[in-house]
Amino acid sequence: MPEFNTLLQAEIPKLRRYARVLCRANPARADDLVHDTLVRGLEKQHLWQPGTNLRSWLFTIMHNLNVNEVRTSVRWEEVVGDDVLVRLSANTDAESSRKLMELDRALRRLPEEMRQVILLVGLEGLPYGEAAAVLGIPTGIVRSRLSRGRHALRVLLDEVVPVEHELAAA
Repeated sequence: MPEFNTLLQAEIPKLRRYARVLCRANPARADDLVHDTLVRGLEKQHLWQPGTNLRSWLFTIMHNLNVNEVRTSVRWEEVVGDDVLVRLSANTDAESSRKLMELDRALRRLPEEMRQVILLVGLEGLPYGEAAAVLGIPTGIVRSRLSRGRHALRVLLDEVVPVEHELAAA
């Protein structure tokens, strides 16, 4: 299907962005996840129905591959060091860089279920129904996790503010 290949290529940047977030900015693992997703998508293209959302279908594949990787990998608790975040935010001003690092730390502290919903809805802009399909959960659960996740993020990010004020006062 030549049109499938064209549609697939158009989704690669979105797949890369989502993979980088899922893999906590580990570029090698993110690239592997994108590659595996594309290979699986090509192998299973006969299962995709033209007229349906290809991005959601690919995100579902990526999500399932990532879950399988996390379940079988001994390295699943590996976290990104601050040096990686500094390199990622090198092109921003100091304030933006600090906020990016704080947001990343807060996201890492969220339970995986909340983080996945926040990334799909907040970062990727998927509607609730599509995020639910990707994760294999009801739409109501997506809404609940998103609400609780946003609240938890606000709490985690607010914890940073008193420390800054204490440092400024000293």
